[in-house]
Amino acid sequence: MDVFFYALPAVIIFFVFLLAFRAIRRAQELRRAWGSGLTAEARCLRSYTTVSGGGHDTSVTTTLHHVYEFTTRDGRVIRFEESNGRPTVVEGDIVTVHYAAEHPEKATAHAPNPVRAATGTIVMVAFCGLLIALCIVMMVTFHHVSEGVDSMTDGI
Repeated sequence: MDVFFYALPAVIIFFVFLLAFRAIRRAQELRRAWGSGLTAEARCLRSYTTVSGGGHDTSVTTTLHHVYEFTTRDGRVIRFEESNGRPTVVEGDIVTVHYAAEHPEKATAHAPNPVRAATGTIVMVAFCGLLIALCIVMMVTFHHVSEGVDSMTDGI
């Protein structure tokens, strides 16, 4: 039973670290794409939504996805997918995408907004830090409580 109070928080910490890492990596990708100064006209090839949640009276989350295709300055055709795009973009629309020459597949159709991106990343990393701290507190608390119980049962 003790393993549960150490293993579960450790697994949660691992996945929260991955979430924070992903948020930071995506913020860096956006910063590189916006900062490169390279833009291209891209065509929206497909627009679709995904739905999550909704089971057992939980809230439903809908995410809008777009698939874009553009040609880089050196002639490569790049296709990429991006979530949380503008809801007014539909199949066939032409949008401006920003990309970095070294990683055009990490392009974005989001308009440059570094303050919003940084704020979102900071909030996400802070939330992840809070979850990690709570898991550590849970593990330490359980350790101290179990030590106390063990010392009390040693005298019996």
